Amino acid sequence: MTDKGGSTLFPKVPDQHKPNKPLVPSGLGVIYVLFTTVYLFLVYFSGVIQTTNGVSAPLTLAVCVLFGGFMGLLDDWMDLKWRYKAFMPLIAALPLVYLAREFSLRTSLSLPFIGIIEFSNYYYFLIIPLIVMIVTNTVNQLGGLNGLETVCPAIVLMGLMALSPSHLILMLGPLIIWLILAGLNVQGKIFVGNSGSFAIGMTIASFAIITDLKSPLVISILPYVFNSVLILLTIFFIRKRASVTFDGKKLTSDHRRSLVTLVTYRRPVTERQVVAIISALFVIFTLIGVIIEIM
Repeated sequence: MTDKGGSTLFPKVPDQHKPNKPLVPSGLGVIYVLFTTVYLFLVYFSGVIQTTNGVSAPLTLAVCVLFGGFMGLLDDWMDLKWRYKAFMPLIAALPLVYLAREFSLRTSLSLPFIGIIEFSNYYYFLIIPLIVMIVTNTVNQLGGLNGLETVCPAIVLMGLMALSPSHLILMLGPLIIWLILAGLNVQGKIFVGNSGSFAIGMTIASFAIITDLKSPLVISILPYVFNSVLILLTIFFIRKRASVTFDGKKLTSDHRRSLVTLVTYRRPVTERQVVAIISALFVIFTLIGVIIEIM
């Protein structure tokens, strides 16, 4: 992955959980961002999905994905503090608010054991921005191991796509590219970086809003939310961050400050085992969300 002069196109970073910490190309998430943007523009020009009142779902989704990728690149360049990263996705919520109003999407949210909650106009100016902000940031927070940043969001996205066959064309191409990147990431050959994790988080939130699949989204991302709550609580109250110890073969942790450290707490397991366990958790919650939506 070099240019003609021999310089690296993508910066290489050490894989902390592999013997000898080999250098791996990072930031490959930009490939997903660029491909998805071009793909969505082609979908728009093909006329497969009709424009309503001058508002287009493919173009709106493309704008959101582009902004997610820009956020990731900005974070890589400037190492943004979390107080800035937490609220930046609110900018990307603006085109989604406009689309939701023009498409007259439901302003209610149906939750298990709670029932239907009607938000009225608060849905546009409060709930949509919250969905975008929470999903984008929580997806970005679950990483550090090969596969977590790619496999878990792919599971959630596939669940949403299964519930919306009429909008399947929107994410079919991007999902294929993301799965290719996920396969390489699981093998430890690439990292998608912040550009990839922010972009896919923005994709999930935007697609769920466009397809009006808020309820299954809320259920599917519960492992993400749980992980972020653990991380934030320990940072605020203990002033310590989650970390794992690698002995050359397996990972272990002496605390429970994140989903990863919870799985590895006083239990040596391999990196792939941790990723498999957490991915299985996402499969379970995504299936629950899908089944509840169908029923």
